[in-house]
Amino acid sequence: MEKRLKIIDGIDTKELFGNLDLNIKLVKEATGCDVVQRGDELVLICDSELPDRDLTGMDMSAVNEADQDESLDLAERIITEYMSLLNAGETIDRQRASYIVNLAKEGVSYRDNSVGKDVICFTHSGKPLKPKTIGQKTYVQAIREKEVVFGIGPAGTGKTYIAVAMAVNALKSKQVSKIILARPAVEAGERLGFLPGDLQDKVDPYLRPLYDALYDVLGRDAALRLKEKEVIEVVPLAYMRGRTLDNAFIILDEAQNATREQMKMFLTRMGFGSHVVVTGDVTQIDLPRGKKSGLVEAERVLRPVKDIGFCYLKDTDVVRHELVRKIVNAYDVFYKKHPEEVGE
Repeated sequence: MEKRLKIIDGIDTKELFGNLDLNIKLVKEATGCDVVQRGDELVLICDSELPDRDLTGMDMSAVNEADQDESLDLAERIITEYMSLLNAGETIDRQRASYIVNLAKEGVSYRDNSVGKDVICFTHSGKPLKPKTIGQKTYVQAIREKEVVFGIGPAGTGKTYIAVAMAVNALKSKQVSKIILARPAVEAGERLGFLPGDLQDKVDPYLRPLYDALYDVLGRDAALRLKEKEVIEVVPLAYMRGRTLDNAFIILDEAQNATREQMKMFLTRMGFGSHVVVTGDVTQIDLPRGKKSGLVEAERVLRPVKDIGFCYLKDTDVVRHELVRKIVNAYDVFYKKHPEEVGE
């Protein structure tokens, strides 16, 4: 069976097919359909069943036209999403193409959810920072609407980066006058005694991911100038005790490694005109055995508070290398099958 799809005028088919035809190969992997260009049309050809179907006990001849129609429809939806993006002046890299395919398999449209149209801010080089997934878009919207937001999800989903970008945007638009970035240094204490420098020098390695995000958004020189003026502070979580912060954008990163006492202390630092974002991954808790995660407890305690937002990012929201998403998913599957292994 086959289906024909007209190529939208002005679209570069090299961009549509992708580098080494990667975009079309993803369609083939997801649907079993070949895609061939003939003039100003794409011909979608399907001679087999949908991939990953359970055919145990079935005669292959029983795989009928309805199955092939389903494959062709899915392939058409994916290609249409590709063309819609290119027609709007967007580009399709490997991560975006893979995400579009995964959404289409779940019956969700990337285009209809307007992913990538919302600009968070511009970097120092003028590059627009936009949400790349539906989960990230929901996360950004929650930060805009709520004064306290928890962003919870696996590595690579942009939890910290988006929070820093939103903080910089709030500073530039004068919604806040200060940015505070905090992180628990779970190994801090006697173990750091052999390192050179003062306490700040000793804990800086644990704060490096926050510096990296700042440098990427603001530029290194601008970020350091604001840090010298104490408009931006990057501090260990322990430094937050005893402070009250008004008109500040406060981020707690790696919150799964905050103890329950530290989490309560941090959340009560919030002053008038402040915004708080807490990010963490509850599957990567590094606290000593017997210590309860403040993030896990906060989920249970604060969920009934209507003015606090909880955003859950998933493996499909991973925006790093494709293998990161597969690694995250593999761990999730393993621990669901072997819950006794968690915490071992």
